Amino acid sequence: MAFVEEGPVARYRVGLETRERILAATRRLLSEFGIEGVTLKAITDQARVGAGSFYNLFASKDDAVFEVVREAIDAVDPDPAGAGTDSLGDLVDAFVAFMTGSSPIARIYLQLAGRGLTDPAIAARVLRSHRRRVERFADAWQREQPELTPEEAERRAELMLGALTGLGMTALMDPTFDMRRHAVELLPTSAASVRRP
Repeated sequence: MAFVEEGPVARYRVGLETRERILAATRRLLSEFGIEGVTLKAITDQARVGAGSFYNLFASKDDAVFEVVREAIDAVDPDPAGAGTDSLGDLVDAFVAFMTGSSPIARIYLQLAGRGLTDPAIAARVLRSHRRRVERFADAWQREQPELTPEEAERRAELMLGALTGLGMTALMDPTFDMRRHAVELLPTSAASVRRP
């Protein structure tokens, strides 16, 4: 007689497996068809789950897409615990790695950000993510240049992220563009001299 696991632990495990199947299906669809090809039906068909199971785990298709993007960003995070050990160079390297190494997902992120111009819910999510990134970059600026005021560090972080986003857009459109070579030019002289190719 086979042992059948029951109860809350079994339901939790099934929920985790279903969640991962949904995210794997979303990743595949995003890579193959882009954001336009990702529908709730396509996700549930690929994941072999019903819409009810999907909605038990995600509020919307966009939630699943944002989760896939978040996982790609977390995969290159130099300080996933948020302990404040990342340098500006580490953060720039992670940004470059996301834009160049996760290009289908990076494209999706930029498309979602663009949708935020007309969708307040998406705008709120993208702005929350951006503000967390600004905080991380500003913190690194202050650790590396303690003479900066918090306001100056935040201003530099915003400018650096704006420039990195522009470089990332160029890299996504032009595969010959060397984003890393340009990105290191954004680092303070002392940090950039260590990282220059």
